[in-house]
Amino acid sequence: MPDDHAADSGADDLSDFASPADPPLRVPLRFEDWLTVLTLGALACITLANVIVRYLTAESFAWTEEISIFLLIVLTLSASSSAFVRLLHIRIELLADGGSPERRRRFALTAGTVSLLFFAGLTILLGRMALDEYNWGDTSPAIGVPTWWYSMWLPVLSAVITLRLAGILRRAWGQP
Repeated sequence: MPDDHAADSGADDLSDFASPADPPLRVPLRFEDWLTVLTLGALACITLANVIVRYLTAESFAWTEEISIFLLIVLTLSASSSAFVRLLHIRIELLADGGSPERRRRFALTAGTVSLLFFAGLTILLGRMALDEYNWGDTSPAIGVPTWWYSMWLPVLSAVITLRLAGILRRAWGQP
């Protein structure tokens, strides 16, 4: 039996919820997207395994918290990179999207420059932190592995965000 009322209900119109198309880029956002998906999947599996073990045995895997914290940081940085490019990051849309095109361009250049400087500084600081952890031989409390195994990826991901922001600024600078 056909569903006659579905056509006029408007429930099938998902165009309001469709994500905007990615801007044209030299390096597609595929890397960040896959890293985000895989990290979220690994985080969900680790957390689910810990919940099941804790429920069945009243014990927990001590290592899951350590790895989950690392994965949450990776998830935040990888998703932030694609959010900046897609203009889906946290911003005040009244200021960012309002006013004349020249005002929006100036605002985008200012916000992009501040963000670029922040992430460039963060890349340097995270690199120094990873190097210090390597030089001092710090180990993680639960697993006992060197902490630089975790922290060496943070300056790399921060550098990816820095490069993405540099590309955004270059495109914004070239706009009329």
